[in-house]
Amino acid sequence: MLFNDTYKTIDKPSEGIFRDRGSKFMGYVFPVKTEDEIKELLGKIKTEHPKARHFCWALRLSPDRSVFRLNDDGEPSGTAGRPILNTLLSFDVTDVFVVVVRYFGGTLLGVPGLINAYKTATVDALNNAEIIERALNDFYLIEFNYLQMNEVMRVIKDENLNFNNQLFDNSCSLEIEIRKTTINQVIGKLEKIENISLTYLRTC
Repeated sequence: MLFNDTYKTIDKPSEGIFRDRGSKFMGYVFPVKTEDEIKELLGKIKTEHPKARHFCWALRLSPDRSVFRLNDDGEPSGTAGRPILNTLLSFDVTDVFVVVVRYFGGTLLGVPGLINAYKTATVDALNNAEIIERALNDFYLIEFNYLQMNEVMRVIKDENLNFNNQLFDNSCSLEIEIRKTTINQVIGKLEKIENISLTYLRTC
């Protein structure tokens, strides 16, 4: 099987809503990169909805979709966070944080009703979002002598690589972004250049 070097996520925040027997469920989806972002986003939503009863959420992170968290926030176990997360799974998106805010309408919805409400609010928010496909890239730091500048830049131009954080002096360095599927080809070309050092930084 070919290595899949793309993943789906959302471009910007979006909202959705579902109503059932007086209860209102408002779904908010956010693009995120780390768990650290959740606290601030959750705090912002809670400030916007001071009279809401529940703030249930789920998170899915990393291009390999391996990191996830969920929280029922006082709803019966498995009726809120899990349906939100399952919706993220069915849309096959990652690096996404979803909060569903519930205003209680006075009528108990029961377990099936809650599962349906949290799922439907999340589906509506994701349907209103722009789902995009991103390539999975490795980031490397290249360090080289100024005399190797032309050779390094030729590889970058030939392979159409993005680069940043550059420092050009007697000793030079820059950070390059290499698509996963071309990694061996690009690294092979760079390693042929004398007096060059390559350091793997991260994948995203």
